[in-house]
Amino acid sequence: MTGFAHGFDGTLAPGTAPAVVAVDLMRAYFDPQSPLCLPDKEFLDSAAQVLVAARACGVPVLHTRVSFGPDGADGGVFIRKVPALRLLIGETELGQLMPEVAPEEGETVLVKQYASAFFGTDLAQLLHTRAIDTLVIVGTSTSGCIRATAVDAMQHGFVPIVVGNAVGDRDAAVHDGSLYDLQAKYAEIWNSSAVEEYFREG
Repeated sequence: MTGFAHGFDGTLAPGTAPAVVAVDLMRAYFDPQSPLCLPDKEFLDSAAQVLVAARACGVPVLHTRVSFGPDGADGGVFIRKVPALRLLIGETELGQLMPEVAPEEGETVLVKQYASAFFGTDLAQLLHTRAIDTLVIVGTSTSGCIRATAVDAMQHGFVPIVVGNAVGDRDAAVHDGSLYDLQAKYAEIWNSSAVEEYFREG
């Protein structure tokens, strides 16, 4: 990415102890009958490749998914603002993770109700306990849960790396704009091949 104004062109060097978080790669975002469905799933394949590479190199992989309790009361204002989220009340098929990125035995799956993978979950504690210093982020959606997770990762002291071709959104312009802004202020935007090389070198 180019064209950053002076003062917004800094970079973050990744550390030596990365982890991957796969954010909300649920059926709700890939089922054509779902109002949350995204226009394509190419990024899902890239996300799956990142997980394979991480596991091969011993890099921890964590997952998040969204699920609300009865009546969606724990969704607060968020579920009122985005009524489609009511499809994720209880244990529904739309709330299940896609088979391409299914958790393997021993991998943590965090259930969340809001955008950030950190908000209301044990993610920060789990990462600090493992002495993780870098968080590689894949999933959906770029402008929402990915952005919120990257911002919170920085605020918790982790170097956020968002995998640009392994995250997706409902609109290409919004996706691209979000990645641009994340690179300018909060995260590093890498492609999956660069992330895989980083894992191997680590």
